[in-house]
Amino acid sequence: MGGETMGITTQTAPANPPATEEERLSFWEEAALRLDWEDVPGQDKPWHTTHRRVPADADAGLGPDITWFEGGRLNVAYNCVDRHVAAGRGDRVALHFEGEPGDRRTLTYEDLQREVSQAANALLGLGITQGDRVVIYLPVIPETVIITLAVARIGAIHSLVFGGFSAEALKFRVEDTRAKLLVTTDGQFRRGVAVPVKDNADAAVAGDNAIEHVLVVNRTTAPELLDTVPMTEGRDVWWHDTVGQASAQHTPEAFDAETPLFIMYTSGTTGKPKGLVHTSGGYLTQASWSFEHLFSNPEPALRDQDVHWCTADLAWVTAHTYELYGPLSNGATQVIFEGTPNTPHPGRHFEIIERYGVTQYYTAPTLVRSLMGWFPDGVPASYDLSSIRLLGTVGEAVNPEAWRWLRENVGAGTAPVVDTWWQSETGATILSPAPTDTEFKPGCAARPLPGVSTRIVDDAGNTVPPGVQGFIVVDAPGPAIARTVWGNPQRYFDSYWRKYARQGWFLAGDGAKYDADGDVWILGRVDDTLNVSGHLLSTIEIESALVSHPDVVEAGVCPVADPKTGHAVVAFVVLKASAAAEDIASELKAHVAREIGPIAKPRDVVVVPDVPKTRSGKIMRRLLTQLFEGTTLGDTSSLQNEPSIAGIQSVLRERSDNRNTQK
Repeated sequence: MGGETMGITTQTAPANPPATEEERLSFWEEAALRLDWEDVPGQDKPWHTTHRRVPADADAGLGPDITWFEGGRLNVAYNCVDRHVAAGRGDRVALHFEGEPGDRRTLTYEDLQREVSQAANALLGLGITQGDRVVIYLPVIPETVIITLAVARIGAIHSLVFGGFSAEALKFRVEDTRAKLLVTTDGQFRRGVAVPVKDNADAAVAGDNAIEHVLVVNRTTAPELLDTVPMTEGRDVWWHDTVGQASAQHTPEAFDAETPLFIMYTSGTTGKPKGLVHTSGGYLTQASWSFEHLFSNPEPALRDQDVHWCTADLAWVTAHTYELYGPLSNGATQVIFEGTPNTPHPGRHFEIIERYGVTQYYTAPTLVRSLMGWFPDGVPASYDLSSIRLLGTVGEAVNPEAWRWLRENVGAGTAPVVDTWWQSETGATILSPAPTDTEFKPGCAARPLPGVSTRIVDDAGNTVPPGVQGFIVVDAPGPAIARTVWGNPQRYFDSYWRKYARQGWFLAGDGAKYDADGDVWILGRVDDTLNVSGHLLSTIEIESALVSHPDVVEAGVCPVADPKTGHAVVAFVVLKASAAAEDIASELKAHVAREIGPIAKPRDVVVVPDVPKTRSGKIMRRLLTQLFEGTTLGDTSSLQNEPSIAGIQSVLRERSDNRNTQK
């Protein structure tokens, strides 16, 4: 896989990061000046210090103290909305919204300015001021974008929570942030059904917390039935009675660049979720520049034709950067979609691409693999996908087979594919092929973007040779990097900085390797590597081999304890509907042995209906290990498909019963 390329006729090779720190800082200064900042009399720049970093203090257990554009002041929401209106582009479409039931709404930048201003005034009326936390528990609807921008507009801090999370997961975030306001909805549409949400919200705010109000959007209740929705007097207020009645005139205030913008909770493999704190000026600079670099038409004169679609839920960091702040700060037009990709049929995404003329489609490998299963013969010619100019993947490394399928079937075999690698912690893309590359390696994250750099190193911090797995570290982060973990600076240090504190490197937690060309291949979480008889193996490499088999749609590989080899490889596979499950195990074992080598051959192959995935599309391999070994399951609150757990347990029980019967 490492040397395979696919050529396309475009322009340049991936841009390497600036060679010196001075050049790097100059690069980010230029990127920041793309935004509107408050003028400072007597200064040639809006800030006095571009970048300051106090090294991590291992003795005190503190991560580095990082600032960007210190002394500079700006308003994030103004940069995403008002400045486009002021520039005479208020009639440009900001959002095309499509609800799962088929309802549609289009908002221009002028519409967005009016409604964000109303929401900002409503927030102030509810007592929310700078620094207060607001938890947003909504589906992908326009109100989610509006309230998020309104929180930023008044200098408060937002924390978005996936609308499918349980009451317990929401409760933790409400209590951990000490939020004063929860924004939720009566219900949401999910897989063709109106799912109640308010009950979860009520349960989440029933304990010891700082909530003063719950702001409720009416999404699923008929107007004549609104009195059937439980509303706590004095605490709960309807959106239409507050935001809908507020003044549309609001003058935004500029805030310091290091003002916290949002708290992003990671799913975490151990312990409670971590609340990563991202600040305003640095985050918006990197989000805005990287969106333009990766997704905007290389020809500025043609950018008015762009229609961007990032398919992530708005609560995920990918959506924050490439569905909220990145596109809107660039004045882009984009699509947001409330529903699931196969409701009411598997071609829903293709319908949306055709309807709105989507030019760039940014999605998760897990969705690509689902589409492969739903359309084994390729995308029907009845869907017009000719508007697609660019494809992108995010979440975890894309399997080469899924990469090829996406490009061939959605990108007509010619569209560039930006296979992006980054994390909630970095705030924006770190590695990706450039959209103007002349050739691609399917499944390869290529090289760092300008302004950042990485290394792949061993335990001692030595750079590993090509083909050898190591730890990927970010040795020169961009200005979007998270500054701390909310309320727990020790955890920030322990999780990301302790291992290479002497060198000052950020530990990403992923394994990676260089190929002979110096390009980077991400091999999955370090926790997900397997050590079989002293051989380090990557779960993603084995999964990619399995998915390359014509009968396999999805694969999740995990390590289980083995007295002889240390770890044994166990593969959970989802088969195409047309595949026969009989004797597939031996066939797949042989297939992996041919693709990688006998050492990678799974000891067990388990055919399951689905594998557990987070909302960001990452397979939760630790759960697979726990399920197979029958140990206590860890946190499952971040799953997008919790029923997959019961499905796997049922298969494993049946498997165990069959073995006992045969004894």
